[in-house]
Amino acid sequence: MSMKNKDLLRSKAFVDGKWTDAHSGKTYDIKNPADDSVITSVPDMDEEDVKEAIEIADREFPKWSSMLAKDRSEILDKWYRLLMDNQEDLAVLMTMEMGKPLKESMGEVAYGASFIQWFSEEAKRVYGDVVPNHAQGKRIVVIKQPVGVTGIITPWNFPLAMITRKVGPALAAGCTVVIKPAQDTPLSALAAAYLAQKAGLPPGVLNIVTSNSASEIGKELTTNKLVKKISFTGSTKVGKMLMEQSASTVKKISLELGGNAPFVVFEDADIEAAAEGAIACKFRNAGQTCVCANRILVHDKVYDQFVEKFSEKVKKLKVGNGLDSGVDIGPLINDSAVEKVSELVEDALQKGAKLVVGSNKPEGRFFDPMVLTDVNDEMEMFSKEIFGPVAPVYRFSSDEEAIELSNKTKFGLASYFYSRDIGRIWKVAESLQYGMVGINEGLISTEVAPFGGVKESGMGREGSKYGIDEYLNIKYMLMGGL
Repeated sequence: MSMKNKDLLRSKAFVDGKWTDAHSGKTYDIKNPADDSVITSVPDMDEEDVKEAIEIADREFPKWSSMLAKDRSEILDKWYRLLMDNQEDLAVLMTMEMGKPLKESMGEVAYGASFIQWFSEEAKRVYGDVVPNHAQGKRIVVIKQPVGVTGIITPWNFPLAMITRKVGPALAAGCTVVIKPAQDTPLSALAAAYLAQKAGLPPGVLNIVTSNSASEIGKELTTNKLVKKISFTGSTKVGKMLMEQSASTVKKISLELGGNAPFVVFEDADIEAAAEGAIACKFRNAGQTCVCANRILVHDKVYDQFVEKFSEKVKKLKVGNGLDSGVDIGPLINDSAVEKVSELVEDALQKGAKLVVGSNKPEGRFFDPMVLTDVNDEMEMFSKEIFGPVAPVYRFSSDEEAIELSNKTKFGLASYFYSRDIGRIWKVAESLQYGMVGINEGLISTEVAPFGGVKESGMGREGSKYGIDEYLNIKYMLMGGL
């Protein structure tokens, strides 16, 4: 399958409005995870390249931040329209570099573009306050101002949406940005930058550095004094490291880190709806999402019924190259991911779990979707993020046990449960120690709601009216002598 707009496939980094190579001249290959074919090569930049991009973003910050909010809004709106006009080509490119089925890539392009549209509107709504004065002859005014140059580091599993979810509010607020996309999937980011340029985004406001050395680039972004804000999506381990590095210059920071989402099915649930929700929640992107169901907890009374319905649906899922028609599950991103999933499944099988659907024998990077029963909290997959098409189903016998098992993790990103009892719904929703709760719904992501977690799943929120606050500082001004 080919792209209509060949210009969307970029093989250079984007700095100061120009398509550029690394100063060293080094490059590295971007491969299709489905067959390891080389799509193109991109610059392998180092800290000197990043320093230059940061200095350019700092140079352009005063001009961009002082631009009328209405004018920034219009540029973002044009960018949104261009993203949607090129939805099919962007989806093909995404599937080629990341592997997810084309229909999911189409959905991600629309989802990613929605953040640009949303924040194009929010740019005009950064309001301050006039606070009642505390003394005669004085007045208190509170305003919000952009934080400055923002360093953005994104993962490979949503190569466009993780960019736009951060860049949208940053640009709307008046910040300039330097982006380090995941080394495996920079092409969606570069294509988006190409369209941003076409939309009229001034040079130097948005910069993308490509590199095969994530730690080197990350350290420069977190320690450079010109960078005032870091936004990162990725593993908790890396997030902690970036947080520690950012402390050296006390940067504003937002982190969207690992997850271990429970998906709870109570005895009064609509079992058919719960099974459908579990399919959507668990197997989207081959299970490679931070909010997908990692532990499916089902009440004893409906356990067998749920497993039967759920398994029937899992067996119908088609595995293959994401560009092929009718494919539901594509490849895992790399060989390390395959090895990790295989080890988690083998650990569970050795400790008594039963594999009722699928096989723990991948063909290359392709796994058949798996359903495991008789799983317990002593198995490694209870505490570790699977990030693969494996659905472990646990038992519980009371609301209290379900809540305890759900919260028995250091993570607190997304959670889900199915019930038709309004009292139980309120009790459980309030008791779950997670930043997001899906109730009788397996898909919760939307640009209008705040996305983020608690505990070791991070801090800050993306999307919604709250998302732009992550890129703003509050200034209090006291006027006397009035």
